[in-house]
Amino acid sequence: MATRTDITSSRTRVAPELRAWRNALFVIFIVSGLFLSSWVSRVPGVRDSLHLPTDVVGLILLGVSIGAIVGLVVAPPLQARVGTKRGIAIVVVAASIGLAIVGLGAAVFNSFPVVVLGLALLGLGNGAVDVMMNVSAAAVEKRIGRTIMPFMHACFSIGTVAGAGIGAGCAALGISVFWHFAVMAVVCIAAGAIAVRYIPNTQDVVDRDAAAQASLDSFDDPAIAMAPRRRTFRETVTSQLTVWADWRLVLIGVVMLGMAFTEGSANDWIALASVDGHGLSNAGGALVLDVFVAAMTVGRVAGGPVVDRIGRVWAIRLTAGLGVAGLLLFILVPVPWAYVIGVVLWGLGASLGFPLGMSAAADDEQNATARVSAVAMIGYLAFLAGPPVIGFLGQQFGILNALYVVLVLLVAAFVCAPALRHREPSMP
Repeated sequence: MATRTDITSSRTRVAPELRAWRNALFVIFIVSGLFLSSWVSRVPGVRDSLHLPTDVVGLILLGVSIGAIVGLVVAPPLQARVGTKRGIAIVVVAASIGLAIVGLGAAVFNSFPVVVLGLALLGLGNGAVDVMMNVSAAAVEKRIGRTIMPFMHACFSIGTVAGAGIGAGCAALGISVFWHFAVMAVVCIAAGAIAVRYIPNTQDVVDRDAAAQASLDSFDDPAIAMAPRRRTFRETVTSQLTVWADWRLVLIGVVMLGMAFTEGSANDWIALASVDGHGLSNAGGALVLDVFVAAMTVGRVAGGPVVDRIGRVWAIRLTAGLGVAGLLLFILVPVPWAYVIGVVLWGLGASLGFPLGMSAAADDEQNATARVSAVAMIGYLAFLAGPPVIGFLGQQFGILNALYVVLVLLVAAFVCAPALRHREPSMP
């Protein structure tokens, strides 16, 4: 039997590998934000190149989300087939190539079908990498013994801010969408290729199989790293379906739904709500959105130590409560200082739900990839359904009143928060 000294020594020995694994995932999260925000930042340029009406642009945006949902479904069998390391490499390359194809279709061929093809590939790659990087992040989080998932998602936010800034600079300088997207594709592929070298190539990095556990503890040893038995395609598909029978996972999904809807509604509508509901200028509405994104990023950067101190359940309840208070201030108090404070609280309220939901879904050491895929799908459906739901209600009752739907979902997340309580893995 291993003594405490042996275990401590083992942890010390693998600490450099764990740090490399963690840092590699930081890069992958940033890359995911980069190729997604690069596209979003140049939507006006693509629209102008193809002379598209606004309703068609909306359909294109919907197509990216549908491609992402397909990617969530594809991720588990792909990971079962090629492993985590190769799987992440493949989907990062796919998304990057999709981004380059969008630039090619918009600026070189002026072809709507080519742009749609590129966006479908971009969405698929983004959805698939979302599952794989979150499963791997949950595994390294367990090994390190500290909550790092919120900071992982903060890295994604940092990537989106950087990508949007680069896109704005390229647009201001008159740089073609093709060259912008082509260069960003090369950067994302290069960064991903370097980062995946430090990620263990196991099919499911939290599998209870003893050989898989051995490969996690010593994944630098090629002989051990090849040991885990990979699931068949049928086993992987079956696991994707059976996870829905777990009511705890469904309740985690409710938390994900509420928090993703809270985040997505702000991204899509907070600027317009500030203009139409509070009388700000277009520039002022954009600034309010910046305040929200900044607050959410700060919440994710600082969230790890808070979760370690008070636990996931109270972290979700605290942030959901802040979100409810922020929404009420934003909706009900037409005073600038009050609704700006409301936006800050709204951003903090939306900050931890998605990363902690991913982490909780991976607690169960069996079918972690399928479970993360399931709750991620719920989150993406919230991002997909949020804009039209808020838009329809806003047309009928006013944009500020439509935001009460977000408040209701935040209350639901508060109530279902106990589902995120940490589960210790069973010992053999």
